[in-house]
Amino acid sequence: MAAQAQSSVVGPVADSVRDSVRDQEIGVEQEHLDRVYRRLEEKIHEAEFLMDDAARRGQVGTPGALAERDAQVFRAGIHLNRLNNEFEDFLFGRIDLLLGKDGKKGPDGAYTAVEPAEGAVRDDATADIAETLHIGRIGVLDAEYAPLVIDWRAPAAAPFYRSTPVDPGRVVRRRVIRSKGRRVLGVEDDLMRPELRAFLDGTELPVVGDGALMAALGQARGHTMRDIVASIQAEQDLVIRAPANSVTYVEGGPGTGKTAVALHRAAYLLYQDRRRYAGGILIVSPTPLLVAYTEGVLPSLGEEGQVAIRAIGSLVDGVTATLYDTPATARAKGSSRMLKVLRKAARGALEQGDAPAVLRVVAFGRRLELEAPELERIRQSALGGTAPVNLLRPRARRLLLDALWERSGAGSRHTDPELAAELRSSFDEDVTGEDSFVAFLDAWWPELTPVGVLTAMSDERRLGRWARRVLNPGEVRRVARSLRRDGRTVHDIALLDELEAILGLPARPRRRREADPLDQLTGLEELMPVREETQRERAERLAQERTEYAHVIVDEAQDVTPMQWRMIGRRGRHATWTVVGDPAQSSWSDVDEAAQARDEALGSRPRRRFELTVNYRNPSEIAELAARVLALAMPGAVSPRAVRSTGVRPRFTGPSGTLAQTVRAEAARLLGLVDGTVGVVVAMNRREEAAHWVAGLGDRVVALGSLEAKGLEYDATVVVSPAEIADESPAGLRVLYVALTRATQQLTIVSGERDEPDADGVPDLLRD
Repeated sequence: MAAQAQSSVVGPVADSVRDSVRDQEIGVEQEHLDRVYRRLEEKIHEAEFLMDDAARRGQVGTPGALAERDAQVFRAGIHLNRLNNEFEDFLFGRIDLLLGKDGKKGPDGAYTAVEPAEGAVRDDATADIAETLHIGRIGVLDAEYAPLVIDWRAPAAAPFYRSTPVDPGRVVRRRVIRSKGRRVLGVEDDLMRPELRAFLDGTELPVVGDGALMAALGQARGHTMRDIVASIQAEQDLVIRAPANSVTYVEGGPGTGKTAVALHRAAYLLYQDRRRYAGGILIVSPTPLLVAYTEGVLPSLGEEGQVAIRAIGSLVDGVTATLYDTPATARAKGSSRMLKVLRKAARGALEQGDAPAVLRVVAFGRRLELEAPELERIRQSALGGTAPVNLLRPRARRLLLDALWERSGAGSRHTDPELAAELRSSFDEDVTGEDSFVAFLDAWWPELTPVGVLTAMSDERRLGRWARRVLNPGEVRRVARSLRRDGRTVHDIALLDELEAILGLPARPRRRREADPLDQLTGLEELMPVREETQRERAERLAQERTEYAHVIVDEAQDVTPMQWRMIGRRGRHATWTVVGDPAQSSWSDVDEAAQARDEALGSRPRRRFELTVNYRNPSEIAELAARVLALAMPGAVSPRAVRSTGVRPRFTGPSGTLAQTVRAEAARLLGLVDGTVGVVVAMNRREEAAHWVAGLGDRVVALGSLEAKGLEYDATVVVSPAEIADESPAGLRVLYVALTRATQQLTIVSGERDEPDADGVPDLLRD
């Protein structure tokens, strides 16, 4: 083929030939991209016309015209917003295809055949390219409805990701196009059928570059995730396009692209069935850092608005986790044992404060009293119900009235049922109208809040009573002390959510929407006293109020505690699920307990399992070092296979001065070696200290705790004192494994006193 012909030329002539072909092919793709942008400009003008037309409709002044205007503005606004976003690599791919078995066209104008037709390859191993498809972030049709760009989520785009030399299908050449804005910067080709000589418009198909994936892997990292839409590999694409029904469970080691696959899957599901997922897709991430790292990916894929990416510490509206628990406290709070403690605390909290011990009322001219023993019996009887505590208040109110009625003796005065019922109704009306009864009920059975119960649990003696035979004294002390701090931890959020379910929220009257002053000026208030919500306003309100979702994606699922699984499960009771994780990276000590809670949250839905096996992040030199720690953390576990080598071994060093000076010097050294970011990973108790070590080095350097590093990646990483990280929790070796697998190019390990380094600075834990 052309590539073979080029390889027979050597020296400067070969270089000039390759450069000439590359420039020529860049020009071909530039011409096509120019055509795409001309068409996009036409579509933008169409959307702007629709916006203007919608504005004119609003001047008609009838309710029907206003509703039509709002709907049209909403649709046109979304379309215009998408068209106006010029993303890097808007057009990123191309596939050149053989003639297909059938000639059916899909809705995007592309032929749907997967396998080549008989005779598509001639006996002399030559073939003609029958169809060329360009792949991009959104689909673009020309004025004749022929495809200029195929949306990356469309079925016709699947061969771009699925085709391999072993199973090429119709694909002869796959090309990745690098562009920025409206300018094509470069192209990289992969041959799927290298044995063929293929011709496009009578000219032999040229091949440029060394392969798209390796080029993508070599790019510098920033502080936000790039989408992988141009370099998705076959095993990743199988997960992204897997059917949505039931539960899709994905396992994969560091660097296999689990988080990126989860984000791309959300965009794909919305593209495939937007009506089904109008209820929203929730993506749960372990840390706010990972949310900030990933939140720009979905808009770049052509999707936003229907997907909520939330840190697990921000799932409860109105409160956000800002603190961290010690490992021992986290184990107690995250355990499913806390469910028993919370249930007892919710009921016990009713007895706290200045609850009155006697109820006194006047009814039918008589003074009636209920004393402490009777009140306690009534409380326990009311709490015997299964409803949430706050919703049991009407039951308690009724039991109080029953006891007062019996104490009054009025029930025995009439044998006629109708007269007795009328007398009882009057009695209840008299009693409940007394201020003393209302005040008593408010004090004796107050409306409880999750925050209020959690505050009550900060009293060690109270918590000790509620947690008897559930938590040991040390756990009680640690949990109570942690709840006394200002601010909440990520584990507190799950407790608050559980308490909200245990307590229940009394029904609130729905607030009417205020009338629009403009309606009053036009006299439309006579027709519409309260203006109805527009579609856009309703969508925004529902998104803010949404507590359940149509699809839930859990990223880094191996770190989710049993109590957190209960919290997430409540948001997906009727949802389909994608669960992404790696047991080898788990920071939760009791994996069996977490697995049981996960299965309860997912219910009886069928499971579909995938495994990602290729490490695209770490060079083999770093992956080999991390594999030693994995062997200690989980004997028998297999690391994902690294696909590249840089020839740069991890660097070891001990403190040449203070630990702070050594870490700062290493970070500064790595800044000079890489174009992207440098991460300094320390044990959790050194987070603030490490931030001071690297202060002033610039925004390309970030210091973070070991648990915060999950899911992130940097061009270079400094891991400080592996022994400190390994010793900070029972899952410390697995956490260290995560820390060692964050770097895409270079890794430095700085030993501390606890590491017992040898003469070369290698910690005892990492020696052969």
